[in-house]
Amino acid sequence: MGFDEEFDALRRGLLAHCYRMLGSHHDAEDVVQEVYLRARKGLAAFEGRSSVKTWLYRIATNASLTALNHGSRRVIPSGLGAPSDDPDTHDVEQLTTPWLEPLPDAALARAGVSDPVHVVLEQESVRLAFVAALQHLAPRQRAVLLLHEVSAWKVQEIAEALEISVPAVKSLLQRARSRLEEVRPAPADPPASAEVERELLDRWIRAFETTDIAAIEKLVHDDFAIEATGHRTWFRGIAVCLPFVERQLLQSPGELRLRATRANGQPAAASYRRDASGHYRATHLVVLTVVGDRIARSTNFPGADHVVAAGLPAVLPG
Repeated sequence: MGFDEEFDALRRGLLAHCYRMLGSHHDAEDVVQEVYLRARKGLAAFEGRSSVKTWLYRIATNASLTALNHGSRRVIPSGLGAPSDDPDTHDVEQLTTPWLEPLPDAALARAGVSDPVHVVLEQESVRLAFVAALQHLAPRQRAVLLLHEVSAWKVQEIAEALEISVPAVKSLLQRARSRLEEVRPAPADPPASAEVERELLDRWIRAFETTDIAAIEKLVHDDFAIEATGHRTWFRGIAVCLPFVERQLLQSPGELRLRATRANGQPAAASYRRDASGHYRATHLVVLTVVGDRIARSTNFPGADHVVAAGLPAVLPG
């Protein structure tokens, strides 16, 4: 197998790894391309003392660390402060901070195929809650944790890849685990089945397209949360979320169209709004977190680019 074939076989895993590190699908794509160019250039000097996979992940990790040196951590609103208790607020503060981005499942599929067992593990490690929690770790803590816990590297391998001592790796790993426990939501019910997720997503889409707030109420947990990147304000609890959805998000019947997709290994929907010409233009991607048999969270990512990255059109005919 030639280098290009080996790289293509590993591209999907590299993309997922860089996304976990960076919290940005677009930045991860750029780093994976950089990894390819650097590896291609350094191929003659590769001595084969490790596998090509280990070598490429080493390059990817260090390239991600370099990228993180030039930017702030990516966040979602719930990581910035307490929720609002006013569903009628118009003080939805906009921020220019770097925001966490979704990773469409279609983007991973374009990057390559994977065996079913690996796909399950991959999806668990790119779920929004986990990736959002990772952003609270210092870059080297993040790198050490991911290489050890997700990629199953030995401490010695990590030390060699990052050019630090074994005790330093152990210290970083301990601090990373401790910090992750502080910021990561506690495990709730077991993950929902694919069938349950599909049914909930279909019902969510119908409810929004028909502006049926009663149907939405039946789909969500009592402590349901809703947030959108770009704004500090977010909401939790149906007493606040449902009035907010009804008064500020729902449109007249026929104004919205939604299309089912998946992102971060979770059910998702692309949202379209009808314009003056009668066409429907993509506005944002909604990623749903399902716990048990209901929806626990809706995380909205404004921007048609997220919809297109999910393999869906930017415009639907009227």
